[in-house]
Amino acid sequence: MTVLEDRIEMAESSENSASGDEPTLDALFKWLEESPIPEGYKTEIVGGNIFMSPQRDTHWDITLDIVEQLRAKYPRKRLKSDVRIDYPGHLNGFASDVTLVADGADKDDKGLWRHQDVVFVAEVISKSTGANDYGPKKTAYAEAEVPVYLVVDPYQGRCLLYTHPKGGDYATETKVPFGDDVDLTGTVVDLVLKTAEFPRD
Repeated sequence: MTVLEDRIEMAESSENSASGDEPTLDALFKWLEESPIPEGYKTEIVGGNIFMSPQRDTHWDITLDIVEQLRAKYPRKRLKSDVRIDYPGHLNGFASDVTLVADGADKDDKGLWRHQDVVFVAEVISKSTGANDYGPKKTAYAEAEVPVYLVVDPYQGRCLLYTHPKGGDYATETKVPFGDDVDLTGTVVDLVLKTAEFPRD
């Protein structure tokens, strides 16, 4: 048995869910914290599955660009990046690329930000995990009623803006090619996001 297998077994046996059949999100994240994950990899849990993706320059440049534009309007304490937030659905512990929480938001008794306080999420697509951003993560954000969800796709050179969550989906989808502005003035974010300097892969 490898160290990795041993740690998985320990996580599964030590902190199981109420049914006793599978580990909890806390157990999975504890295992991740104790695991030898390579430096420069982002990890999160989607639908009970652990995903690791290497960070790339393009990914970081776009993420930082979005954060810097949001910082022109919002204080640093409301902006989060790669911070665990648990979402509705089966074992969803996301580390979104950019998260904006509501004014006055507080952490819960476990020291985590609450999905009920999230007002904006941006995900920058990675090849290995892009299907999550367009699929189960989009569903979870809609179920959590996150008002604005932005997918930035450097492979297709476009953004997809989702708004008006209702019934586990978003009622409105807007496609914006790189170079055009993402108009968020009619949303809770209330600013225009420039994409002219978003790099492509």
